[in-house]
Amino acid sequence: MDLKTWTKRWIIAAMVCVVIITACGGYLLMGLLRSGNPGATSAINQARLTVSDFMVYLEKNHEQLSGDESVRESLRDLSTQRGVSLLFAGLDGSVIFNSSQSGSPTRINPKTSVHFDLSAARSGPGAYKIAFPVVDPDRQTQVGNAIFELQADEALLTKRVSHAILPGVIMLLAFIVLSGLLFVLHRKINHGMISPVTKLKDYSEAILRGDYGQKVEYNQADEVGEMYAVFDQMRLEIMDLHRRRDEGEQSRKELISNISHDLKTPLATVKAYIEAIRDGVSPDMETVREYADVMHTQSDKMAKLIDDLLLHALRELGQISIQLTEQYSRRMFEEILQPARHLVETRGITYIGPAMIPDVLISADARRMEQVISNLIVNALKATPAGGRISISIELETGQLRVSVTDTGSGIRPQDMPFIFERYYQGKSGQEGGHYSRTEGAGLGLSICKTIVEAHGGMLSFRSNKGQGTEFHFTLPVD
Repeated sequence: MDLKTWTKRWIIAAMVCVVIITACGGYLLMGLLRSGNPGATSAINQARLTVSDFMVYLEKNHEQLSGDESVRESLRDLSTQRGVSLLFAGLDGSVIFNSSQSGSPTRINPKTSVHFDLSAARSGPGAYKIAFPVVDPDRQTQVGNAIFELQADEALLTKRVSHAILPGVIMLLAFIVLSGLLFVLHRKINHGMISPVTKLKDYSEAILRGDYGQKVEYNQADEVGEMYAVFDQMRLEIMDLHRRRDEGEQSRKELISNISHDLKTPLATVKAYIEAIRDGVSPDMETVREYADVMHTQSDKMAKLIDDLLLHALRELGQISIQLTEQYSRRMFEEILQPARHLVETRGITYIGPAMIPDVLISADARRMEQVISNLIVNALKATPAGGRISISIELETGQLRVSVTDTGSGIRPQDMPFIFERYYQGKSGQEGGHYSRTEGAGLGLSICKTIVEAHGGMLSFRSNKGQGTEFHFTLPVD
């Protein structure tokens, strides 16, 4: 059960207990206010109701009581039937009638024998002698006192107390339940909130120390459990970011090492040819021209590598400069693809250019587009052995221009495909002695190509099959 539902049910149960306690307390309080003194007045009132028929008979027949035996006999029968002892005395204390025949006094002392309150009327355990004045209904004057001996269970006191027992018991039970609810709430707060938060604090301190291996666990499916799950997801994300940061640092170190090697080789070649020319090793101008061509090629390699590094640095800073200009696609791509045939064929690979370049208006940066196509062709050259084929096609699709570079190389390994556009990543291509060889370069080309294409509003993707080659294609929106 989640914490919200549990709290709602707890509050409802607590409110029910409070309402029950309040209702029972109000009931008892109202009884006290109505009765005034429930120990005395209630008993007197009940006794008055019990002997009301006696009092009515006495008030009507008090004058005949002393001389009419039938009236006295009727009172005795009524006393026997009701089980109530009656003594009627005049105002001077003379006994006019007594239902008890044995030891009947002839006179009483009104000051000591007539009691109108409960405390003084107690005559023994569970018995009360309560006096009520007898009034003549015609003259409205008191003519005597009727003294009744009643058992305690005939007084309202016992009944009032019995009526108060049930509300009191209910109130006590409600109070016990409410106390239990408060105890449960205390345990719920301690075990369901304070303790988990304290543990979460310990996990947070572990993360601050760089310890990401402690798994956050909470077994209940409530709001705290959801918080733990989110916290553990955050821990995994931080751990992954930390791992990727370390991998990035390692990749940067490898990049510097690879760049140093890639720059060192063509630079050493250029330097060697320059020294050869200075030392007069070249016998004629034709050899000097050959040396100059080699140096020019190596210089182009260094310039391209440096340009890639500059683009990479600008991308890191979010400052790659893309100058979009409206121009027609045919002329731009003809100028870009013109040197591609010579570059491919000098490697002993067949070049197949586009049969027809659509002439549509596009917004593009020709220099950046040249970098994209050159990178794709260079990657195709690395993967395609001599005798293979590289094809370039440019087609007009719905609302966009599609440019494809396809080779007949060995293809991209499945395990390399998810990472092909990531920075610093260098896959393996070709097979040498049954083993894949790592591709040359710094692992920046495809990442830079993707950034440039997306800056033009297009998308770069690929498809590859083992042993059947690879096709890279990108789209450009048409104006």
